[in-house]
Amino acid sequence: MSPLPTLPHPDGSGAAQQYQARHLLGLPADVLVDEVETLALSRFAGARWDVAPEGTEPLVPPARTAGAGEPGVLRTSRHTVLTGPYAATGAGLPPGTTLVFDVVCPRERGDVPYPGGGDRDGVGRAFPGGLPVREEERVVAFLVAAARRLGGSVRTDVGNPAAPGVVLTPDPGVAVDMTLYSDVWLDPNAALALVARLHPRTRLATEGKSYGGPPKGIAELPLYPGEKMDPALRRAIHAAADDVDIKTLTTGAVLDGYGLLLDLGMDGLVAVEVGGEEALPLLLRGLPWTADGAVSYRVRWEPHDLVESQREQPSFEHQVARKRAAQVVAQVARTLYDAVGGEIADEADFLVDPEDL
Repeated sequence: MSPLPTLPHPDGSGAAQQYQARHLLGLPADVLVDEVETLALSRFAGARWDVAPEGTEPLVPPARTAGAGEPGVLRTSRHTVLTGPYAATGAGLPPGTTLVFDVVCPRERGDVPYPGGGDRDGVGRAFPGGLPVREEERVVAFLVAAARRLGGSVRTDVGNPAAPGVVLTPDPGVAVDMTLYSDVWLDPNAALALVARLHPRTRLATEGKSYGGPPKGIAELPLYPGEKMDPALRRAIHAAADDVDIKTLTTGAVLDGYGLLLDLGMDGLVAVEVGGEEALPLLLRGLPWTADGAVSYRVRWEPHDLVESQREQPSFEHQVARKRAAQVVAQVARTLYDAVGGEIADEADFLVDPEDL
């Protein structure tokens, strides 16, 4: 492998024009460049290498391969390219950063961040004059998610004299929720038995309340304020509505979804939501077993304090609860995977190797 090229204009505008924004994605030495392509394909259907870096094995055939000392060019859309990897020297990123991708995309800004709103990734802090929208919003969200997944950082608005760039280092522990996609449907009681082995305080969340019929005397009441309908017609309308209700309650229906709840006490709840899913992660679309959709098993953590969960620097108590809940979420996802197979994705729709859980 040739030495990494030097990042051009690390504190200037570089190739970006006035209508473009420039951001940097910094990654540690143990990250493979091929991983960046995989994550890009997980979020952008048209992602491809215009120029594949030396030593990579692209998933999508590139236009050409870079020569010695030449950076790669990864295109995610007509308007956005990631160029790199470059050496991290002078990039203004945290220690431990070895690889840098130079990202140029449209500069599209909207409203200023809402005061007091949740900003767990610091994006509002990085863009105080106006949050990214449209293409730039998608790009920044991807960079933050990729940095979280790969243990890296993002430097925003490089070379913008009006708003000096901010370095964001997303906390990997924030991403707790996972989704298992499979072509196997687990009966509610079978799913309950599996998960209850891990956590005895698991219950089905499908129980409803018995229907006691309409309130007495409701047929004599006006349908709306000021209504002067013939009493006999009013009673007939109520009777017809009752017939529809009774038919619905007494006709068997196909179960197309259910849930499980795990009570974690002081750490909140873990919910497992099971149902059909057609909007699959990009990397799962078009596979033989997903042609008609798939069954999704969404495993989500619900903390007691939702406001605290959206802080960029939550309390120590919240972080401890989050870590314990994340272990439960991973165990549940792996247990369900062992039973039904399929693929597991994290909150960002990036696929997760079950062996890593």
